[in-house]
Amino acid sequence: MIYSSARDWRGAARKKVLFFGMSGLGKTYVSNILRDSGGWFHYSVDYRIGTRYMGEYIADNAKAEAMKVPFLRDLLLSDSIYIGSNISFENLTPVASYLGKPGNPALGGLEMSEYRRRQEQFRLAEIHALLDTEYFVDRAERLYGYPHFICDTGGSICEWVDPDDPADQLMSELSKQALMIWLQGDEDHTAELVRRFDKAPKPMSYQAEFLTRVWTEYLDQNGCSEADVNPDAFIRWTYAQALAHRQPRYEAMAKNWGVTITAKDIGEVRDAADFDELIERTLETGRDRA
Repeated sequence: MIYSSARDWRGAARKKVLFFGMSGLGKTYVSNILRDSGGWFHYSVDYRIGTRYMGEYIADNAKAEAMKVPFLRDLLLSDSIYIGSNISFENLTPVASYLGKPGNPALGGLEMSEYRRRQEQFRLAEIHALLDTEYFVDRAERLYGYPHFICDTGGSICEWVDPDDPADQLMSELSKQALMIWLQGDEDHTAELVRRFDKAPKPMSYQAEFLTRVWTEYLDQNGCSEADVNPDAFIRWTYAQALAHRQPRYEAMAKNWGVTITAKDIGEVRDAADFDELIERTLETGRDRA
Protein backbone atom coordinates (compact mmCIF):
# COMPACT_ATOMS: atom_id res chain seq x y z
CA MET A 1 0.00 0.00 0.00
CA ILE A 2 1.25 3.49 -0.76
CA TYR A 3 0.23 4.54 2.79
CA SER A 4 1.12 1.78 5.23
CA SER A 5 0.35 3.72 8.40
CA ALA A 6 -1.74 6.56 9.76
CA ARG A 7 1.44 8.61 9.93
CA ASP A 8 2.07 8.08 6.20
CA TRP A 9 -1.45 9.26 5.43
CA ARG A 10 -1.20 12.31 7.72
CA GLY A 11 2.06 13.42 6.21
CA ALA A 12 1.17 12.84 2.55
CA ALA A 13 1.24 16.02 0.46
CA ARG A 14 -0.88 14.20 -2.11
CA LYS A 15 -3.60 11.86 -0.93
CA LYS A 16 -4.71 9.33 -3.57
CA VAL A 17 -7.48 6.80 -3.05
CA LEU A 18 -9.38 4.24 -5.12
CA PHE A 19 -12.84 3.06 -4.08
CA PHE A 20 -14.19 -0.36 -5.02
CA GLY A 21 -17.24 -2.38 -4.07
CA MET A 22 -20.81 -2.96 -5.16
CA SER A 23 -22.71 -0.06 -6.70
CA GLY A 24 -24.96 1.65 -4.19
CA LEU A 25 -22.70 1.50 -1.12
CA GLY A 26 -21.30 5.04 -1.24
CA LYS A 27 -18.40 5.21 -3.72
CA THR A 28 -19.83 8.08 -5.72
CA TYR A 29 -21.39 9.65 -2.61
CA VAL A 30 -18.05 10.16 -0.89
CA SER A 31 -16.31 10.99 -4.19
CA ASN A 32 -18.73 13.87 -4.70
CA ILE A 33 -18.13 15.14 -1.16
CA LEU A 34 -14.38 15.14 -1.68
CA ARG A 35 -14.63 16.71 -5.14
CA ASP A 36 -16.92 19.46 -3.84
CA SER A 37 -14.37 20.27 -1.13
CA GLY A 38 -12.21 21.78 -3.87
CA GLY A 39 -8.98 19.86 -3.31
CA TRP A 40 -9.81 16.51 -4.87
CA PHE A 41 -9.88 15.44 -8.52
CA HIS A 42 -12.62 12.87 -9.18
CA TYR A 43 -11.79 10.25 -11.81
CA SER A 44 -14.92 8.22 -12.61
CA VAL A 45 -14.00 4.96 -14.33
CA ASP A 46 -17.58 4.45 -15.54
CA TYR A 47 -17.62 7.93 -17.08
CA ARG A 48 -14.30 7.23 -18.81
CA ILE A 49 -15.69 3.96 -20.18
CA GLY A 50 -18.75 5.69 -21.60
CA THR A 51 -16.95 8.64 -23.15
CA ARG A 52 -13.55 7.32 -24.24
CA TYR A 53 -13.91 3.59 -24.82
CA MET A 54 -17.57 2.86 -25.56
CA GLY A 55 -18.88 6.20 -26.78
CA GLU A 56 -18.79 5.16 -30.44
CA TYR A 57 -20.48 1.82 -29.73
CA ILE A 58 -23.25 3.61 -27.85
CA ALA A 59 -23.77 6.25 -30.54
CA ASP A 60 -23.73 3.69 -33.37
CA ASN A 61 -26.32 1.59 -31.56
CA ALA A 62 -28.60 4.62 -31.25
CA LYS A 63 -28.05 5.43 -34.93
CA ALA A 64 -28.90 1.85 -35.90
CA GLU A 65 -32.25 2.24 -34.14
CA ALA A 66 -32.84 5.62 -35.78
CA MET A 67 -32.09 4.13 -39.21
CA LYS A 68 -35.17 1.93 -38.80
CA VAL A 69 -37.35 5.06 -38.90
CA PRO A 70 -37.60 6.44 -42.48
CA PHE A 71 -37.86 10.07 -41.34
CA LEU A 72 -34.75 9.82 -39.12
CA ARG A 73 -32.91 7.69 -41.68
CA ASP A 74 -33.15 10.44 -44.30
CA LEU A 75 -31.93 13.05 -41.84
CA LEU A 76 -29.00 10.89 -40.76
CA LEU A 77 -27.94 10.07 -44.31
CA SER A 78 -27.95 13.75 -45.21
CA ASP A 79 -26.01 14.67 -42.05
CA SER A 80 -28.93 16.84 -40.96
CA ILE A 81 -29.07 15.53 -37.40
CA TYR A 82 -26.53 14.42 -34.86
CA ILE A 83 -27.03 11.50 -32.47
CA GLY A 84 -24.84 11.10 -29.42
CA SER A 85 -25.08 10.10 -25.77
CA ASN A 86 -25.35 12.64 -22.96
CA ILE A 87 -23.26 10.86 -20.36
CA SER A 88 -22.41 12.56 -17.07
CA PHE A 89 -21.09 11.49 -13.67
CA GLU A 90 -24.70 11.40 -12.48
CA ASN A 91 -26.18 9.80 -15.61
CA LEU A 92 -24.46 6.70 -16.94
CA THR A 93 -27.67 5.27 -18.42
CA PRO A 94 -26.30 5.17 -22.01
CA VAL A 95 -23.65 2.61 -20.96
CA ALA A 96 -26.17 0.39 -19.19
CA SER A 97 -28.65 0.68 -22.05
CA TYR A 98 -26.00 -0.41 -24.52
CA LEU A 99 -25.02 -3.41 -22.40
CA GLY A 100 -28.65 -4.49 -22.41
CA LYS A 101 -30.16 -7.72 -21.10
CA PRO A 102 -30.30 -11.16 -22.72
CA GLY A 103 -33.57 -12.76 -23.72
CA ASN A 104 -36.72 -12.36 -25.78
CA PRO A 105 -36.28 -9.53 -28.35
CA ALA A 106 -40.01 -8.74 -28.09
CA LEU A 107 -39.38 -7.84 -24.44
CA GLY A 108 -36.31 -5.74 -25.21
CA GLY A 109 -33.79 -8.59 -24.88
CA LEU A 110 -30.65 -9.30 -26.86
CA GLU A 111 -29.59 -12.57 -28.43
CA MET A 112 -27.01 -14.18 -26.19
CA SER A 113 -24.29 -13.98 -28.85
CA GLU A 114 -24.80 -10.21 -29.14
CA TYR A 115 -25.06 -9.86 -25.39
CA ARG A 116 -21.73 -11.66 -24.93
CA ARG A 117 -20.12 -9.45 -27.58
CA ARG A 118 -21.15 -6.32 -25.69
CA GLN A 119 -20.03 -7.83 -22.38
CA GLU A 120 -16.58 -8.40 -23.86
CA GLN A 121 -16.47 -4.85 -25.19
CA PHE A 122 -17.24 -3.59 -21.71
CA ARG A 123 -14.62 -5.83 -20.08
CA LEU A 124 -11.89 -4.47 -22.34
CA ALA A 125 -13.15 -0.91 -21.90
CA GLU A 126 -13.12 -1.17 -18.11
CA ILE A 127 -9.61 -2.63 -18.03
CA HIS A 128 -8.33 0.19 -20.25
CA ALA A 129 -10.11 2.80 -18.15
CA LEU A 130 -8.65 1.37 -14.94
CA LEU A 131 -5.16 1.39 -16.44
CA ASP A 132 -5.71 5.07 -17.33
CA THR A 133 -5.65 5.87 -13.60
CA GLU A 134 -1.92 6.66 -13.69
CA TYR A 135 -2.46 9.14 -16.52
CA PHE A 136 -5.25 10.91 -14.63
CA VAL A 137 -3.25 11.01 -11.38
CA ASP A 138 -0.58 12.95 -13.28
CA ARG A 139 -3.11 15.02 -15.24
CA ALA A 140 -5.00 16.06 -12.12
CA GLU A 141 -1.91 17.74 -10.65
CA ARG A 142 0.00 18.79 -13.74
CA LEU A 143 -2.92 20.28 -15.68
CA TYR A 144 -5.43 21.29 -13.03
CA GLY A 145 -3.34 21.66 -9.88
CA TYR A 146 -5.40 19.32 -7.70
CA PRO A 147 -3.35 18.04 -4.75
CA HIS A 148 -5.56 14.98 -4.06
CA PHE A 149 -7.09 12.27 -6.24
CA ILE A 150 -10.08 9.89 -6.13
CA CYS A 151 -10.57 6.94 -8.47
CA ASP A 152 -14.24 5.90 -8.36
CA THR A 153 -14.50 2.42 -9.89
CA GLY A 154 -17.46 0.36 -11.07
CA GLY A 155 -18.79 -2.69 -9.27
CA SER A 156 -17.33 -5.10 -11.82
CA ILE A 157 -13.64 -4.33 -11.17
CA CYS A 158 -13.38 -7.55 -9.16
CA GLU A 159 -14.39 -9.62 -12.20
CA TRP A 160 -11.20 -8.88 -14.13
CA VAL A 161 -8.53 -9.42 -11.47
CA ASP A 162 -6.99 -12.29 -9.53
CA PRO A 163 -6.58 -10.68 -6.10
CA ASP A 164 -4.59 -13.67 -4.79
CA ASP A 165 -1.94 -13.27 -7.49
CA PRO A 166 0.80 -10.87 -6.33
CA ALA A 167 1.71 -10.30 -9.98
CA ASP A 168 -1.82 -9.42 -11.16
CA GLN A 169 -1.37 -6.57 -13.65
CA LEU A 170 -4.39 -4.49 -12.71
CA MET A 171 -3.97 -4.84 -8.96
CA SER A 172 -0.23 -4.13 -9.16
CA GLU A 173 -0.71 -1.00 -11.27
CA LEU A 174 -3.63 0.39 -9.30
CA SER A 175 -2.05 -0.18 -5.89
CA LYS A 176 0.99 1.82 -7.02
CA GLN A 177 -1.22 4.80 -7.76
CA ALA A 178 -3.68 4.94 -4.86
CA LEU A 179 -4.78 3.48 -1.55
CA MET A 180 -7.32 0.80 -2.48
CA ILE A 181 -10.43 1.01 -0.29
CA TRP A 182 -13.22 -1.56 -0.20
CA LEU A 183 -16.58 -0.14 0.81
CA GLN A 184 -18.09 -3.14 2.55
CA GLY A 185 -21.80 -3.55 3.12
CA ASP A 186 -23.49 -5.72 5.74
CA GLU A 187 -26.49 -8.02 5.41
CA ASP A 188 -28.90 -5.10 5.68
CA HIS A 189 -27.12 -3.27 2.87
CA THR A 190 -27.22 -6.39 0.73
CA ALA A 191 -30.95 -6.82 1.33
CA GLU A 192 -31.52 -3.18 0.40
CA LEU A 193 -29.47 -3.52 -2.80
CA VAL A 194 -31.51 -6.58 -3.79
CA ARG A 195 -34.76 -4.74 -3.03
CA ARG A 196 -33.71 -1.75 -5.13
CA PHE A 197 -32.59 -3.95 -7.98
CA ASP A 198 -35.80 -5.95 -7.93
CA LYS A 199 -37.75 -2.71 -8.20
CA ALA A 200 -35.68 -1.36 -11.10
CA PRO A 201 -33.40 -4.03 -12.64
CA LYS A 202 -30.43 -2.58 -14.50
CA PRO A 203 -27.91 -4.15 -16.89
CA MET A 204 -24.68 -5.40 -15.35
CA SER A 205 -21.33 -6.72 -16.50
CA TYR A 206 -20.41 -10.29 -15.56
CA GLN A 207 -17.32 -12.47 -15.66
CA ALA A 208 -17.73 -14.72 -18.72
CA GLU A 209 -17.53 -17.96 -16.72
CA PHE A 210 -20.11 -16.73 -14.21
CA LEU A 211 -22.46 -15.64 -16.99
CA THR A 212 -22.23 -19.05 -18.69
CA ARG A 213 -23.05 -20.82 -15.43
CA VAL A 214 -26.04 -18.71 -14.42
CA TRP A 215 -27.47 -18.61 -17.94
CA THR A 216 -27.33 -22.40 -18.24
CA GLU A 217 -28.87 -22.83 -14.78
CA TYR A 218 -31.66 -20.38 -15.55
CA LEU A 219 -32.60 -22.12 -18.79
CA ASP A 220 -32.52 -25.54 -17.10
CA GLN A 221 -34.53 -24.50 -14.04
CA ASN A 222 -37.19 -22.73 -16.07
CA GLY A 223 -37.30 -25.22 -18.93
CA CYS A 224 -37.14 -22.49 -21.54
CA SER A 225 -35.16 -21.61 -24.63
CA GLU A 226 -33.02 -18.49 -25.02
CA ALA A 227 -35.75 -16.77 -27.07
CA ASP A 228 -38.30 -17.33 -24.29
CA VAL A 229 -36.31 -15.68 -21.49
CA ASN A 230 -37.82 -12.59 -19.91
CA PRO A 231 -34.78 -10.25 -19.74
CA ASP A 232 -35.78 -8.55 -16.48
CA ALA A 233 -36.65 -11.87 -14.84
CA PHE A 234 -33.21 -13.25 -15.70
CA ILE A 235 -31.20 -10.33 -14.35
CA ARG A 236 -33.34 -10.19 -11.20
CA TRP A 237 -32.70 -13.90 -10.65
CA THR A 238 -28.98 -13.38 -11.27
CA TYR A 239 -28.40 -10.32 -9.09
CA ALA A 240 -28.21 -11.95 -5.66
CA GLN A 241 -25.90 -14.61 -7.11
CA ALA A 242 -23.69 -11.87 -8.56
CA LEU A 243 -23.45 -10.25 -5.12
CA ALA A 244 -22.42 -13.56 -3.56
CA HIS A 245 -19.93 -14.18 -6.38
CA ARG A 246 -18.29 -10.79 -5.93
CA GLN A 247 -18.13 -10.64 -2.13
CA PRO A 248 -15.11 -12.96 -1.62
CA ARG A 249 -13.32 -11.31 -4.53
CA TYR A 250 -13.71 -7.86 -2.97
CA GLU A 251 -12.62 -9.27 0.38
CA ALA A 252 -9.44 -10.72 -1.12
CA MET A 253 -8.69 -7.44 -2.90
CA ALA A 254 -8.89 -5.59 0.42
CA LYS A 255 -6.98 -8.23 2.36
CA ASN A 256 -4.08 -8.44 -0.09
CA TRP A 257 -3.96 -4.97 -1.58
CA GLY A 258 -5.73 -2.37 0.53
CA VAL A 259 -8.08 -1.56 3.38
CA THR A 260 -11.73 -2.04 4.30
CA ILE A 261 -14.21 0.63 5.38
CA THR A 262 -17.82 -0.15 6.12
CA ALA A 263 -20.59 1.47 4.13
CA LYS A 264 -22.01 2.65 7.47
CA ASP A 265 -18.81 4.57 8.29
CA ILE A 266 -18.66 6.06 4.79
CA GLY A 267 -22.27 7.16 5.14
CA GLU A 268 -21.27 9.27 8.15
CA VAL A 269 -18.65 11.24 6.21
CA ARG A 270 -19.82 14.84 5.74
CA ASP A 271 -16.68 16.60 4.53
CA ALA A 272 -13.04 16.06 3.57
CA ALA A 273 -11.90 16.35 7.20
CA ASP A 274 -14.23 13.52 8.21
CA PHE A 275 -12.79 11.40 5.43
CA ASP A 276 -9.19 12.14 6.44
CA GLU A 277 -9.96 11.10 10.00
CA LEU A 278 -11.69 7.90 8.86
CA ILE A 279 -8.73 6.80 6.74
CA GLU A 280 -6.30 7.69 9.50
CA ARG A 281 -8.32 5.68 12.03
CA THR A 282 -8.55 2.72 9.67
CA LEU A 283 -4.78 2.66 9.08
CA GLU A 284 -4.09 3.16 12.78
CA THR A 285 -6.23 0.30 14.02
CA GLY A 286 -5.49 -2.01 11.10
CA ARG A 287 -8.92 -3.56 11.63
CA ASP A 288 -9.14 -4.52 7.98
CA ARG A 289 -5.87 -6.42 7.87
CA ALA A 290 -5.81 -10.20 8.09
